[in-house]
Amino acid sequence: MVKILFLCHGNICRSVMGEYILKDMVEKAGVSDRFEIDSAAVSREEIGNSIYPPARRELLRRGVTVGNHRARQVTMADYDHFDRIYYMDESNRRYLLQLLPENEEKIQRLLPRDVADPWYSGNFEKTYEDLAEGCRRILEEFA
Repeated sequence: MVKILFLCHGNICRSVMGEYILKDMVEKAGVSDRFEIDSAAVSREEIGNSIYPPARRELLRRGVTVGNHRARQVTMADYDHFDRIYYMDESNRRYLLQLLPENEEKIQRLLPRDVADPWYSGNFEKTYEDLAEGCRRILEEFA
């Protein structure tokens, strides 16, 4: 089983969208039994909060099922448990390196560029497209 963790700043937009997009993709590909997928934050700011409503709406608009998510912060137990941890941007990486050991094989940027941050832009469609691109790459690598 391949264990994937998505990270962003608060775990209410990008990381949780990535979690549900990849869950949807592996389900449609018939390989969901080969994956464990979760998400977390590098900060403590949004702990306990659900997915940001515009992020939920974008996922539902695309036909992606959204579960009962609650934001949480990444832990050392996550580092030990997950095979690959994907962060969204350089700021996430800087925070992450304060929390977890540096490991370039395990901890990677999802895309060669930053994933669009809808918290600031309001463009959840662009964020969805970036995340879907990254999730397709994960599926190709591990499925």
